[in-house]
Amino acid sequence: MGEARNAWSTPADIVAGVQRLWDSGALLAARLDNAPLFPYELRLRQPGVAAMGEQFEQVRSWVAMLKAGSRAEQGHGYDLTWRDINHRQLGRNSIPFAAVIDTEAEALRMIGRVRDARQFDTLAAATLSSFPELRAWVRSYPRKLLEHASGWERILAVLHWFVAHPRPAIYLRQLDIHGVDTKFIEARKGLFAELLDQVLPRAAILDTTGPRQFEGRYGLLGKPPLIRFRMLDEAHYIGGLSDLTVPVTQLAQLRTGVERVFVTENDINALTFPQVGSSMVIFGGGYGIDRLAQIDWLRDRDIAYWGDIDTHGFAILDRLRAVLPTVRSLLMDTGTFQAHRHLWGSEDADKRFTGELIRLTDDEHALYDTLRDNVLGERLRLEQERIAYGWVTSAIQPE
Repeated sequence: MGEARNAWSTPADIVAGVQRLWDSGALLAARLDNAPLFPYELRLRQPGVAAMGEQFEQVRSWVAMLKAGSRAEQGHGYDLTWRDINHRQLGRNSIPFAAVIDTEAEALRMIGRVRDARQFDTLAAATLSSFPELRAWVRSYPRKLLEHASGWERILAVLHWFVAHPRPAIYLRQLDIHGVDTKFIEARKGLFAELLDQVLPRAAILDTTGPRQFEGRYGLLGKPPLIRFRMLDEAHYIGGLSDLTVPVTQLAQLRTGVERVFVTENDINALTFPQVGSSMVIFGGGYGIDRLAQIDWLRDRDIAYWGDIDTHGFAILDRLRAVLPTVRSLLMDTGTFQAHRHLWGSEDADKRFTGELIRLTDDEHALYDTLRDNVLGERLRLEQERIAYGWVTSAIQPE
């Protein structure tokens, strides 16, 4: 059976091969370093000896097509190199073996990137004259300069500002850089992280990563973590208010006479928490429970934590005890779990916590092990909002 005609290389395939040099950044990287990349040879997919006899006319058409697109015919583009094929019936014939692009200029013209290459030269020169330490980055990501060409002058201005003001301890909104607004930086945090990591001294960078950690990594102020709480005793309302959300640092400064503090994960449970004398309830926030470590006065209060009866609920309790050792659990016991067996659910198989917990009481640890080891069933859990409200109110009354 003859070879498929469409498997042989076409002039468009040759252009595509040059385009790959551009897309990979190899062409611009070589241009930056003045490294010899040309002449550049692209091997052609070509007919074999059998096709010369079986598809001779198609082969002739294929050769003619390649020749028509070559520099010899067009005055620009690629040159062809040839090899001889000896056929027992047709004798010796020459067919194209490879396409050779002689110069970078020819390559850029073939893919329509002459102007882009010149723009890259301008952007790279401006970048490296100010920040020679970015040469390796520019070599690795040359097309990023072109992708951000319209804003590159402003990008360099931002880099200059941070170099002059390392770890400025102000909000992003307060940066006073000509022509640069907050949204310009926010939309390019990933790019700025790559660049700032190269131009700033190591001491000016904190070991946090990701766009959400941008401010902390480079010494800017971020939105303060907030915490919500409700006063459960009218005598302890604050200016007549019972439900407040404040920065953690402000809660740490609160002067309150409450004796008991409840911490619960579910917002609705916190909102429906019954009135309890000299008490307040804090909305926990899952593993964000670490924020409570900043509130020193909690160490002098009776604290109860109420989480889901599942592996993560006990993991959070264990973590909370690392900063508040005297915290007791609430409604996270075997009696509560068994009494609500008709409301048991299941944890996601790939999201369970199965590590060791060292700060649980014996009873808590026994229940945790029961859940972790699937003693009563597969991946069982009891979400706190499923517990009967009457059961809750009976449990949270002060002793």
